[in-house]
Amino acid sequence: MNSKNHIKKWLLFFLIAMLAVIPFMNQEEGLFLAASEESADEINATGTLEEKMRAILNDERLDGAVTGVSIREADTGEVLYSRNGDTRLHPASNMKLLTGAAAMEILGKDYQFSTEVLTDGTLRGNVLQGNVYLKGKGDPTLLKEDLGQFAKDLKDQGIHKIKGNVIADDSWYDDVRLSQDLNWSDEPFYTGAQVSALTLSPDEDYDAGTVIVEVSAADGEQAKVRVTPETDYVTIVNNTEMVSETEDKDISIEREHGSNNIIVEGEMPAGGSDFRSWASVWEPTGYALDVFKKSLEEKGITFTGDPAFKAGVPPVDATIVTSKKSMPIEDLFIPFMKLSNNGHGEVLTKEMGKVVHGEGSWDKGLEVIEDTVAEFGVDTDTIMLRDGSGMSHKNMIPANDLSQMLYAIQDKDWFPAFEYSLPVAGDAERFAGGTLRYRMTEGPAKGNVMAKTGSLTGVSTLSGYVTAADGERLVFSVMINNHLDDSVEDIEDAIGNALAGHEFDE
Repeated sequence: MNSKNHIKKWLLFFLIAMLAVIPFMNQEEGLFLAASEESADEINATGTLEEKMRAILNDERLDGAVTGVSIREADTGEVLYSRNGDTRLHPASNMKLLTGAAAMEILGKDYQFSTEVLTDGTLRGNVLQGNVYLKGKGDPTLLKEDLGQFAKDLKDQGIHKIKGNVIADDSWYDDVRLSQDLNWSDEPFYTGAQVSALTLSPDEDYDAGTVIVEVSAADGEQAKVRVTPETDYVTIVNNTEMVSETEDKDISIEREHGSNNIIVEGEMPAGGSDFRSWASVWEPTGYALDVFKKSLEEKGITFTGDPAFKAGVPPVDATIVTSKKSMPIEDLFIPFMKLSNNGHGEVLTKEMGKVVHGEGSWDKGLEVIEDTVAEFGVDTDTIMLRDGSGMSHKNMIPANDLSQMLYAIQDKDWFPAFEYSLPVAGDAERFAGGTLRYRMTEGPAKGNVMAKTGSLTGVSTLSGYVTAADGERLVFSVMINNHLDDSVEDIEDAIGNALAGHEFDE
């Protein structure tokens, strides 16, 4: 027989045999998958901690990514499980754990920010002959109502007219508004708001340096746009279009880089529900001053000068007319940690630099954070700190060092306040569950895991505390870097539930 014909004959035989076997192969594959699922459930129920972590982390979404996991016994600090635990990874908003711990240690849970109104003038009749200074000292919780109270205090002291300038003083910190690694694309939004010692928040989430822009349906060709608090400091560019009630709502709100023009675009259906978003302002010092000016006018106080931001400070003999202190840091930590407020992380960083080194800058504040976390056992030779919020993609810390810090701070007198500020898994109340209120809503992790979330493009993190099924308290840190999937949070949640449901051998 010709050798070529022989080969063809065997190839034909092989193909016929494969066609006959394929249905059985599919059946076997299904049986294999079912067996795999069954073994995964069995591992989750009775497996060792190592086996449970291996099963959870054996996820194709982590292929090509770097995942650091560190689990410690909370009482002793003993490492119970580590995967890439000594590999430096980006923490995203888990950076706030370091900033928060340092702020509690250095500033104290009772620390308060302050804002002052001073004058270098004298009161003659009901006319203040001289300037009024609005001096900010970093308070991120200052509201329009507070500026209204300042204006009332001036009026109650007999001041009806100011023959001078109303000047904003933000010299408590330096004039660097944005951290060095903040993405250009983040800057127009509340997550990337500028930092100033004199700033203003639009509501009690305390997103300092932002305004709320609300878009409502209207009878005309364009939707109605309203800004809170009311201010002339920003300019609304209304490019919206009213459409029929059967069409979809599609609204975008974004401030132009380098200006205070807020562009509102898109379609609003007739009878559609309101749409609102937070936009950062360019140079928040001037924003606070503008709202203060309106507050003075609302109280009937007039002035002859030109209220504008001036690069000066009050003379040393200026007198304080009125002032306000913020809530204690212990209370500020609720919106800071629960809602992952980036601005609070940066303000706390600069405040620590001011208090310790007399310079309200990122450089000095980060120096304080690094020195402080070193006292908690963090190896500062293996970390890089670039901001206080975690927005930087250049922050780096190993999971083992982060879990070590969380272990070490447990004996601090401020720790209960720190722990209380962490988001609670599955707790639907916004200022309890925070960024975990929609996660781990079922299973043993619900109401048990107390941890800080973190998220950047390609980065997802979760670090905190959990109590296992047998009462063993654990410290954990999960840091996933370089993933390409839309979300890997369910992997972190699976770890949270596995730890909460685990029973250790006696």
